Amino acid sequence: MMLAPEVKALLEFMNSQPQLPMAKVTPALMREGAKAVAGKVEPVYQVVNTLIPIVARDNEPGRNDPLRARIYYPESTGENDAALLPAVLFFHGGGFVMCDLDSHDGMCRMLCNASKAVVISVDYRLAPEAQFPAAPEDAYRALLWLQQEAETLGIDVNAISVCGDSAGANLAAVLCLLARDRQGPLIQRQLLLYPVISPSCDTGSQHKFAKGYFLTREQMQWFWKNYLGTRANTNTPYVDLLGAEVANLPPAVIITAEYDPLCDEGRFYAEKLKAMGNAVEYRCVPGQIHGFCSFSDYIPQGREVLYSLFKS
Repeated sequence: MMLAPEVKALLEFMNSQPQLPMAKVTPALMREGAKAVAGKVEPVYQVVNTLIPIVARDNEPGRNDPLRARIYYPESTGENDAALLPAVLFFHGGGFVMCDLDSHDGMCRMLCNASKAVVISVDYRLAPEAQFPAAPEDAYRALLWLQQEAETLGIDVNAISVCGDSAGANLAAVLCLLARDRQGPLIQRQLLLYPVISPSCDTGSQHKFAKGYFLTREQMQWFWKNYLGTRANTNTPYVDLLGAEVANLPPAVIITAEYDPLCDEGRFYAEKLKAMGNAVEYRCVPGQIHGFCSFSDYIPQGREVLYSLFKS
């Protein structure tokens, strides 16, 4: 399929803007460019900012700073308000380097309304200041906290899903591996939006859509370099998911975009999960680019796809 008309118009605008060579790009510049832009946001019943207390693991002495989190409650259910609700633990994208609670506020509101669940967005540590495995360890700690505080938060501890977009989808997928390998907590489902899967950056779609389609192959290589540094072992299953043992994982929904450098690796991961006996629903959205769910003001299909994740 050809690019959707609204996507083509958006890309023409993006590609007309001055582009700084990646050799001159810094994390600070990336973060400045990724600051949330005011747009339409859906109202939800309640939004609560909180802190997730952290207790350092043995391999991180002194690591005890809390994580910021934002909790979104769906619309009031009247006489059923006392009932425990399902939850979606959410991790934002941004190449492990940028974005935050504010950049994905609009997406979390849509997820909250679409799922009728409590959405918890986690402000995990970013690279290069905190390289792998900081972010997945933060994700795991957030899951432990959610399990411990579920009843207080009005959440059904047996109905916790994980979700993320791009690099956040990588963290959601890795979290499923960690929860399996560490014998819990229970994850009901994983929802992966155009996920980052492998640091190789060498699939067909990585080369076919290497530039001109919002996310570039060069940017992905830069993100991975900042996330892993020079000392990381890229063969660990918690980095390259295509090399991971993926049996006995929660059911997965994986969404990719046709014109995305990450399209093939998302499809490959879906095929790997299915081959190992996991329940998988895979969909490649035609005519779309990486990150299209974040551009719902310009690309209506982004909102449609988010809502479709929770249709029975």
